[in-house]
Amino acid sequence: MRNLLQSITDWVSTKKGMWITLAVWLVVTVGLSLFAPNAKDYEVSRIVSLPEDAQSVIAQNKVDEYFKDTNGTPGILVFQSKEGSLEPTTLVDIYNRIEEAKIPGVEQVIPLASLPPQAIQGFFSEDQTTALIPIIFDAALETKEIGESKNQIIEIVEEGSDVTLYVTGPAGIATDSLDLFSRADLVLIFSTVGLILLLLIVIYRSPLLAFIPLLAAVFVYQVVMQLLGILGKSGLALSNQTISIMSILLFAAVIDYSLFVFSRFREELKNYESKFDAMKEAMRETGLPVFFSGGTVLAAMLVLFFAELGDYRNFAPTFATTMVVIMIASVTLVPALFTLFGRKSFWPKVPKVGSEKVKDSSFWSKIGKFVVKKPGLAVAVVSAILLLSAANMFNLKYEFDTMKSFPEDMPSRQGYEIIEEKFDKGDLAPTTVVFEAKDSLTKEEQESLRAQLLEEPLVNDVRLNSSADNDRVLSYTLTFKEGPYDVKTIDALEEMIKRSEDIVDGANLDGDLYFAGETASKVDDRQANNKDVIVIVLLETLLIFVMLVVLTKSFKMPIYMMGTILISFLAALGLGMFLSNLFFDIDTIANRVPLYAFVFLVALGIDYNIILISRYQEERRKHSVKKAVEIAVANTGGVISSAGLILAATFAVLMTQPVQLLFVFGFIVAVGILLDTFLIRGVLLPGLIVFFEKDKAVSKNK
Repeated sequence: MRNLLQSITDWVSTKKGMWITLAVWLVVTVGLSLFAPNAKDYEVSRIVSLPEDAQSVIAQNKVDEYFKDTNGTPGILVFQSKEGSLEPTTLVDIYNRIEEAKIPGVEQVIPLASLPPQAIQGFFSEDQTTALIPIIFDAALETKEIGESKNQIIEIVEEGSDVTLYVTGPAGIATDSLDLFSRADLVLIFSTVGLILLLLIVIYRSPLLAFIPLLAAVFVYQVVMQLLGILGKSGLALSNQTISIMSILLFAAVIDYSLFVFSRFREELKNYESKFDAMKEAMRETGLPVFFSGGTVLAAMLVLFFAELGDYRNFAPTFATTMVVIMIASVTLVPALFTLFGRKSFWPKVPKVGSEKVKDSSFWSKIGKFVVKKPGLAVAVVSAILLLSAANMFNLKYEFDTMKSFPEDMPSRQGYEIIEEKFDKGDLAPTTVVFEAKDSLTKEEQESLRAQLLEEPLVNDVRLNSSADNDRVLSYTLTFKEGPYDVKTIDALEEMIKRSEDIVDGANLDGDLYFAGETASKVDDRQANNKDVIVIVLLETLLIFVMLVVLTKSFKMPIYMMGTILISFLAALGLGMFLSNLFFDIDTIANRVPLYAFVFLVALGIDYNIILISRYQEERRKHSVKKAVEIAVANTGGVISSAGLILAATFAVLMTQPVQLLFVFGFIVAVGILLDTFLIRGVLLPGLIVFFEKDKAVSKNK
C-alpha cells in the first residue's frame, strides 16, 4: 500500500501529474453535474428502520392482511375553534367540502354526515373547542405528494370556516419534516462554508490557505452528491438527516486532511526550493497517514451494514461513498491544488528555504516538554478529568417521543400537543391489538379477551374495533394511561408482549396476539438499538484496532490509541449531556445519539492519533522515545489543534438544524473532538507513550 500510494503522490507532485489530476477532477465534476441526478431529488424524511422480523412489523402486516381499509399513510386532522366552542354542524360541513373536493391521494375519510350525533361527539374534546379526526392517505404517495394534498385540505378549511386545522400523525410529521430540511439544508451548507472560511482566515491569516481547502471540498461535495443521486435513482433511500450529517462529515474531513497536507508541505518548502520536490517529500510522509485516516472512517461506516435498524444501515452506503471520494481526493486533488499555488498558498507568510521550522517557545513545544518531563502527572490529571466527565453517563435519560425533537412552531407538533392537552394522552397513538384464533370467536369470547387486556398494567381503555375471516381474527384499539412514547408505557407494552401467551390463556382462548402501532414500534426499536450498540461498538473497535496494528506495525501502540479514544468517547457523551442540560435545558437524549456519536468520534478522533503516532514513529528512527514524543507533539500540535477547532465548529453547525437529535449529536461530537484534540492527542497519548515505552538503544544517527 505504501509503495502504491507513494507512486501516486510522486506522480501527482510533478508538473505534468498536477495538471492532469486537476483536469480529470474538473471533467468528472462537470460531467456528473450535467448528466447524473442529484441526491436532493431522492431525499426522504423517513427510513424504514425496523427489520422485517420485528414483532410490530409482523403485527402491522397482519393488520394490513386482514383489515385492508387501514392500508395507507395515516394522519390526524386536529380542528380547533378560534373562539368559543366548535359546533358539530360546522365540522360536518367542513368534511362534506373535503369529500366533494376529491383531493388526490385521500384514501379514507370518516363519513361524518352519516353518523348519529352521539357518535360525532366522540371526536370532540370535553370543552368542545377541539375535534380529532383520523384520515388515511394513499400508501403509494410520495411525501411531497402527501404535502400537496394536505395543503389543499388546509386551504378548504381556512377558506370556508373560522376554524384552525393542524395535520399531525405520520402524514403530517413527514411533510413538515421535508419542508424543514429543505430550508435547513441551505442554512447548513452556507453556515458550514462561512464558518470554515472565517476560522481558516483567523487561524492562518492567509486568504489562499482558506480558499484552497474549501475549493477542494466543493469539488468533492459536487461529485459525492451526484454519485449519491445515481444510488438514489437505483433505489437507495436517502434520508434528509443522513444527507445533513454527510455534508458536515465531507467538509470536515476534506478540510482536516488538507490541513495535514499543507502543514507538511509548508515544512518541506523550508528544505526544498522546488514546490514539486517539496510536495513530493511532504506526501511521502503524510500520504499514507492521511489515506489511512480516511480508511478508518470508511471502515467505521461500513460496519454499520451489520446493524439491524435501517437508520444505521442507511448511513453505510451514503457515508462509504463519501469517504471513498474524500480518500481519493486527499492524495490527488488536495496535493495538486496546493502544488499549483505553491508558496503563494501561504502569503503573506511565505516559507523560505532555511527558515526556522518550529520555535521552542511555541505553545505545543512547551506542552511536549512538560509531558516528557512529567508524564505521570500529565496522564493522572487528564485521566481524572475524563473519568469524571464519563461518570455522568449514569445520568443519561432517553427520549422516545420524536415530536419533542422538532421546533415548537411546527404545525404537526402543535397539533400533537393540542391532542395531548385536550384528549387522553393515550389517544395520541393507540396500540392496535390483533388476535388470530384457530376458530371463530363468540361475542362472549371476544369480550373475555377485551376484559383480560383491560386488566394489564397502565391500560386505560380497550375497544373492539373490527373482526375478519368470519370472526376468527379480531382487532382491538388499546390506549394507555400515559403517553404512547412515555418510557413507562413502552415498558408496560414490552411486558405485555412477553406475556402474550398468558393473556390468551387467561381468556381461555387458543390463538396468537400481535401488537402494532407507535408504542409497539418503540418497543422493537429500543431492543434492536440496544443490540446494534453492542454489535457496532465491538466490530468497529476490533476492525480499527486491526487496521492500526497494520499501520503502526505494533501491538502496544494501537492499545494506547484505541484505549484513549474509547475513554474520550465516554467522557464526551457524559460531559456533552451535562453541558446540554446546563446551557440549553436539554436533559434527555434520543437513543440514536450515543451510537452516532461513537461512530464519528472514534473514526474521526483516531485520525489525530494516527497523525501524531506516524510523526512519532518517523522521529523515533533518529531519536530517543522522549525526544521523538517532544518533536512529534511540537510539530503536529499546531495543525491538529487548528484542525480540531475547525472540525468541532463544523459539527457544531448541526446545532442550527431544526431537530433536537441533530442539535445534541452535533454538540456532543464537537465536545468530543475538542477533548481528543487538546487532552487526548496533546497530553494523554504522548504521556502514555513516555510512561510505558522503554527507551532501548538510541539510534547512531542522533
